[in-house]
Formats: sequence, C-alpha cells, structure tokens
Amino acid sequence: MIYEVRTYTVKPRTLPEVLKRFGEAYEKRKALSQLFAFWYSEIGPLNQIVHVWPYKDLEERGRIRAEAVKSGIWPPKTAEFMVTMRSEIMIPWGDVPPVAGKVGPYFEMRTYTYNAGDLPKIQANWTKALSNRLKLSPLVQLWYSELGGLNTFVHIWAYASLDQRMAIRKQAVDSGQWPPPQGEGESRYGLVAQENKILLAAPFSPLQ
Repeated sequence: MIYEVRTYTVKPRTLPEVLKRFGEAYEKRKALSQLFAFWYSEIGPLNQIVHVWPYKDLEERGRIRAEAVKSGIWPPKTAEFMVTMRSEIMIPWGDVPPVAGKVGPYFEMRTYTYNAGDLPKIQANWTKALSNRLKLSPLVQLWYSELGGLNTFVHIWAYASLDQRMAIRKQAVDSGQWPPPQGEGESRYGLVAQENKILLAAPFSPLQ
C-alpha cells in the first residue's frame, strides 16, 4: 500500500470555492478510487489543502489517474486558484491501528526531516514508544517518504479540540516516554528539521 499526499497552496480567499469544486468533482472521481482524507490548513502554512489517495502500488496509481483524466472527470477546474502544487509518495510503517469516520475534527500533521540513512534507527526507537503514546490519542497515520522530498517521515494525530491537544501533549511529555528517545551510541539518530500544521477536514473527506 502506498499513499499519495498532494499538498496545494491556493490564492488567499479562494479556499471556499476550491473546496466546492473539489467536492463536486470527487463525486465522480470516487467511482475510480476513494480518498483517505482531504484537509485544509487552519494553523501553520495558510491557504493549503492536503488530499491523500491510497493505492495498491504505483502501477495502480498511474492507471487510475490516467483513466480519471481521460474520462474528463478529473482534475477539478481549480487551476486559476493554484499557487504551488506538491506530490509525495508515502509508505506506512509501524503497527498503526486503522482509523475511519469521525476521529477529529482537529488533525495535527508533523513532518520531520532526518539524517540520511537514519530511518531504521528511528523506526526501532519509535516502535518501542508508540504503544504508550497510542493510549492517549489516535494516530491517524505514520509514513516515511519514498518519492518527493526524501529523508522525511510524517505522523498525524487526531484531537477533539485544541485544548485536548495541549493537555494530551503535556501528559505525554510528563510521562517521560514521549517524544521517543533518539537512542544512544550506534543506535542514535539525528533530526534535521521539524514542522507541524493543524488541519481541518473538508465536508466531503471520508476522515472527519
């Protein structure tokens, strides 16, 4: 399983129209394959939309996207509103319980850049720490990048409110078990950069 994460920046004050047109086009597009989630930014980089598409593999992605374009149902007529567009292929890792339906409405997407070659060390340390962290709030996804921006991994958490997010993060830190340790000696890994953003789900997003 792969996930294509498409992040678009749109012109200021065009987000409502962009969401409207995506929602209308998706009604036909979903017959070919369904979204995992469709979000828009609330805190962090503004005027962004993030849509996530699961596929069996790259071959399936290519076939479905070609069929959607050929049929004329995709992409939505939103080119006039676009500033930047980015696509990344992500691979899931870790024992992440599946989530669906209403788990938000607030989603925190955290993207970490690590030293080249350190992913196995990160996975080893994070796998040990995740079980305790999952007791506090749902982990929506945990991915590492395969195509696009390399040497990054993404973890997405769902919260009922921003106050709940603050309370849970404090509880996690106070437990002494989160964030995961960076290891020692040969198992130590390095992080180069970290960024996060708070997202809300579009009305037509399967994940809310």
